[in-house]
Parts: sequence; C-alpha cells; structure tokens
Amino acid sequence: MKQNKLIIILLLLFAGLMSLPYLLPGCGAVALVALVPLLCAQRLAEINGLKRFFCWYYLAFVLFNALTTWWVCKATVGGGIFAVLVNSLYMSLIFTLFIASKKKFRGVVPYIFLAVCWIAWERFYLTNSQISWPWLVFGNAFGRTTGLVQWYEYTGLLGGSLWVWATNLSIFGILLSLSDGSFLRWNAKARFSAALGLGLLILGPVLCSRIIYNNYEERSDCGELDVLIAQSNFDPYQKLHSVPQALQNKQVVDLFQKELSGREGLFSEQATLLMLPETFCSDIWKDSPLSSPTFSTFKRELLDKYPNTNLLFGASTHQMFYTKEKPHLLARKLGNSGWYLSFNTAFVSDASGRIEYTDKSKLVVGAELTPYPKIFVPIDDALGGLMGRNVPQGRAKNLNVVEYGPDAKEIVRKIPVGVPICYESIYPEFCTQFVRQGAQLICVITNDGWWGDTAGYRQHFSYSRLRAIELRRDIARCANTGISAFIDQRGDVLEQTKWWEPDLLHSKVNLSSYQTFFVRYGDIVGRICTLMFVLLFLTLIVKAISKK
Repeated sequence: MKQNKLIIILLLLFAGLMSLPYLLPGCGAVALVALVPLLCAQRLAEINGLKRFFCWYYLAFVLFNALTTWWVCKATVGGGIFAVLVNSLYMSLIFTLFIASKKKFRGVVPYIFLAVCWIAWERFYLTNSQISWPWLVFGNAFGRTTGLVQWYEYTGLLGGSLWVWATNLSIFGILLSLSDGSFLRWNAKARFSAALGLGLLILGPVLCSRIIYNNYEERSDCGELDVLIAQSNFDPYQKLHSVPQALQNKQVVDLFQKELSGREGLFSEQATLLMLPETFCSDIWKDSPLSSPTFSTFKRELLDKYPNTNLLFGASTHQMFYTKEKPHLLARKLGNSGWYLSFNTAFVSDASGRIEYTDKSKLVVGAELTPYPKIFVPIDDALGGLMGRNVPQGRAKNLNVVEYGPDAKEIVRKIPVGVPICYESIYPEFCTQFVRQGAQLICVITNDGWWGDTAGYRQHFSYSRLRAIELRRDIARCANTGISAFIDQRGDVLEQTKWWEPDLLHSKVNLSSYQTFFVRYGDIVGRICTLMFVLLFLTLIVKAISKK
C-alpha cells in the first residue's frame, strides 16, 4: 500500500510539473525534469508487479491534459472533453508500447524507443494527421521562456521535445543507478563522465541559446514596413448575432483613422499595412467580394482616403453553386436554390481594387473541419450538420503588400507576407512554406476570444514567439481580443495589447529574405526520430514473432 501511494504521488507530481510550463511564464526549464516522476512511477509499478497500471498512467495523462487545456470546454464542452480524453489515450498507448518493449529490449534501448516514438507521434500530429491536436508538443513548453531555445532556428520545435526527453531520461538513468548501487561501483572517471554529460546536456543548450541571442542582429535586408494592428475586441459569441457588422466596421475604422489623422488624402511614400483579425466579418461571397458592405466600407473609409495603404483582414466566406448535384463533398444545401461551400479566408486589398486572398489550411477539428469526410459527412448529415465544414486550401500561400509610386499606379515594390490564420501558427513546417515562397514578414491573424480569459490565448500567443525564432521573421499578430502584438526575430515581445480592450498598435517592422537552417531543411529531428522509431518498432515485431 505504501508503494501504491508513492506511485500515485509520483504520477500527480508528473502531471503538475509538466503542466507548469504551459500555465506560468518562466517555467520552461521545469519540463527538463517533469517526466522523471512518471518514469520512476513506472519503475516502481514494474518492480511491485502492479496490475492494471495502464489505468493509473492514463489518468495521470488525463490530469496533465485537463490542467493545461481545460479551457477548450469554454468553446465546446464536448470538444474539450474529447481532446483531453483522446490525446491522453494517444500518450498512454505510446507509454504502453514502451512498457511492452522492455520485455524484448534490454538496457537503455526501451527508453530510446519511448523518446523517438513520442517525437514521431508529435511529428505526425504536426504534419499528416487530420485529427490533429499538437498543442501540448513538449517543445511548446518553452514558448514563454524563449531565451532557452534560440537554437530552434536550427532544430525547430521538435528539437525542444528531444531536449526534454534527453534530459529527463538522463536524470532518471542516474537516479536508477544510484538506487541499485551501480553508480557507486563505477570508477571515478565513469562517475565524473556521467555527471559532466548530464551537466552539458542541461546547460549546453542554454549556453548556446544565450550566445545566439546575444549575438543575433535583427535583419532588415528588405527594408521596413509600417504596420497598424487593430484589436477590435468583440465577443465572438455575440458578434455574429448581437452586434451589427456596420457597428463593428465603424469601430475599427475609427481606430485606424485616429492613428492616421493628418494623412487623409496625402500620399505616403512608403506603404502602410492595416491589420484586422481572423473572421472579422461574414458578409463576403467569394464570387463577388466587392459587393460586400464591409468591403465597400473599408475601401471608401480607409483605402481611398489614405493612399498607399493595404488592408489585411479575415473573413468567414462562402461560395455559391447553382447546381442540382452536390458540387463538393463538403457542400451544404442552401434552401432550394443550390449549394454553398464555406472558407476561413484572409484578404488583402488596396485602393486600386486589387484583391488577393488565401484560405485557411490547418482547420480545427469539429469547429471547422469534418475529418475523413467520406466517412463522417454522411454521419454528420444524419445528425443535422453539427460539425464545421470549411474547405481547407491545403498549402501555404503568401499575400502581397503593394507599395505604389506617387502616381498611385506604378508599383515600387511588392512585399510577400505569410499569413498563418489562427491554428496554422502552431504548425512549424507549415509556416516554413511561407518563407520558402519568399515571405519577408509573418502576419498572424486570429480570434482567441472563444476561450475567455484563460491560459488558452496566452499559450497560443507564446507559440507565435517560437515561430519568430524558427523563421527569424518579425511577426505582427492581430487578435480579436488579447493578445495582439509585435514580436521581433528573437521572439521578444516589443509591444502588446491587454486582454478584452479595443486597442491599436503601430510600429515599423523589419523585412528579411534570410532563410534559417530549419526553413531550408525542415524538421530533421522529427524525421530522424521517426526513422528510428520505425526501425525499432520493426525490430520489436521481429523479436515478438521469432520468440513465438
């Protein structure tokens, strides 16, 4: 009974420690030791022959997921519970596979198998999975302690996950050798080497990060851009029904005009980018965007009045099809007149009437995406259409901020801008696509008000800081409400808004065409770990078959 109580304490300690980096600023380093209690609990359970240990560690993973992402229930109770239970199940299955591997592998191999299996799963979440919830990738634990991971420009996010596993397994290994007395049987050189290796593993990346940070110089090889960010601050649950779109338009127009006062009708030599958040309006049909009252208002009150301005904003858009047959698997019926498709779109436009747009590719399961539509769309239809059915674009696409000459016709320069829409900003390799296509600036537009004043919007904001390091791009982040901000290429927050306040930020951002190692070569850590997992998993299968 005493051993069981100790196992429970260790599992609770794991869940609490692993949650801290996602909940509190400055706690990223806690992740470097947070898995040790979990590994110790497994070791004790193994020694004592504890039955049904799966239930124990599954509940520990549930607690970890619930502590860090319970706020999803603020938007959808069912979706929040599903995310916690299913993500915990995935984690538990990986841990079960690790326990099974200990029967076939010896020494440190099962622990290497655990680490590479976990990182391979994280990579799958970040790249190929339709039901994807990579919020708690271990590399994200450093989102609010970016000074520790400036080397993400080389390894990307999963380099952080590897660091977490390597340090935790090393500490656990030394504790294990101390508990069974083998550490004392090592000679002095072996003990010194083990201690030195652990110290280098923990402090080495920290020192490298500090050196990179102190020596990094902000790049502006492509010049600068004047950017205005308007935080509109409308309750997302009311803005579509209780607050007229015309009133929302007026509020943001007034915010912009207050900052641009004195420039009306005057040509600015350099372009100015005005930014509004994701899904700011829902009155745009893709077939005729200029017929939208919102589009007309913006052109009349902003773009025409302030020459050489570009406006970037998000919209829930639709496309009509007047056909008898269903034009697309994700189409919905519109009365008796036809069908329509839905999109989450970002537009950029200027006084010339130029319109460019990109659609969101990484969609939120349930709210925006019906996964595996051939299977789930018929089921959803039978239930009355409960799930979102936005059409994903499937690839990253840059938009262009255009700077004109004094005649307002000659194009002086085009500035390619990557626009991750909300959820897309937590996918590192997806964001590298923008930079590979030439993006000189990253503009994140999002609507984080669904979760209220919880850890959710702060976590989401911190992940943009990690993208700034991986891509070495300035980030202009526009949220419906908290946190809109300017982030520099080292992941430092230069200026940010408060929660639940309409506000406007104005700054010049650096433009760069430089490509980091991570941008050029992608997620090498994830690919290597996936390969190692496949090889070890095949070896495990062969051992299991040959034993029989």
